[in-house]
Amino acid sequence: MKYRIPSLIAAVAMLASPLAARAEGTIRIAQQFGIAYLLLDVVQDQKLIEKHAKAQGLGEVEVEWNQISGATAMNEALLSGSLDVVSAGVPPMLTLWDRTKGKQNVKAISALGSLPNYLITNNPKVKTLKDFSDKDRIAVPAAGTGFQSRTLQIETAKQFGKDDFKRFDTISVSLPHPDATAALIAGGSEINSHFSSAPFYYQAMDANKAVHKVLSSYDILGGPATFNVLYTTQKFHDENPKTYKAFYAALKEAEQYVKADKTRAAQLFIRAQKSKLPLDFVRKIIEDPENDFTIVPFRTAVYADELFKLGVLKNKAASWKDYFFDEAFAQGS
Repeated sequence: MKYRIPSLIAAVAMLASPLAARAEGTIRIAQQFGIAYLLLDVVQDQKLIEKHAKAQGLGEVEVEWNQISGATAMNEALLSGSLDVVSAGVPPMLTLWDRTKGKQNVKAISALGSLPNYLITNNPKVKTLKDFSDKDRIAVPAAGTGFQSRTLQIETAKQFGKDDFKRFDTISVSLPHPDATAALIAGGSEINSHFSSAPFYYQAMDANKAVHKVLSSYDILGGPATFNVLYTTQKFHDENPKTYKAFYAALKEAEQYVKADKTRAAQLFIRAQKSKLPLDFVRKIIEDPENDFTIVPFRTAVYADELFKLGVLKNKAASWKDYFFDEAFAQGS
């Protein structure tokens, strides 16, 4: 079953129920909105965890699916023990790795894909980052802390200096991607900009010709890089080895599923998300060479290094392997 939870308050209210003991063969997963979570749609739709759990000798496995907007809600739910596995951008995962080092020891399981996020606006006066004023409002899923805000902070530090890296936090507003997209398309709202993931920036730029790209996360990071990741606690990883192995195998198969037939993957996304987007439109996104639906981590160390320099992270990662569980060590960066 999938729950759609738009806010931290709703998430905590729904998920912070008295905790039952979690046994091997049970996994509670949450994803966010957008095609960047396609691999999880495939895992759920094709019942791949269940398939690989049987191969591990677990028999019937209980899989609970949740859908939540924003990294803040994800992180709170994981730390409260209400979820076993959550998904968000690389920076929120690193923040939790940093906070829980030596305690819950949160680490990443795998990437979900290398996909850019676009900072877009319908304000014709804004062509570059320096054109934003205090009259503009930038929508992001988790203002100040999420992937989009942290990515923007890295670029802001480069352009305006380290001491001013939070400059655009004051004009950032927490809003789920679907709501922000609707605001940009309609126009006339105080929300005139959006640091947006796929398929939302495609929709906005297609529906409203005034909407244009200011910059891409790939511009900031120096090229293609992992957008979102899955992560969990050391306790779940260590106490549920068969379930964890089944989940990781399911993710690997989901990647193969998408790469083998992108039209089929587009059809699955539309079905799983009950999307009204045209098939050709979704397939175009999946086929876009900028988008790589892969579990292989790529260029994540850029975030670890830059956020440490800004003081967001207290712990310096020696390499990406410091904040990923070892199942991912065969590949990645």
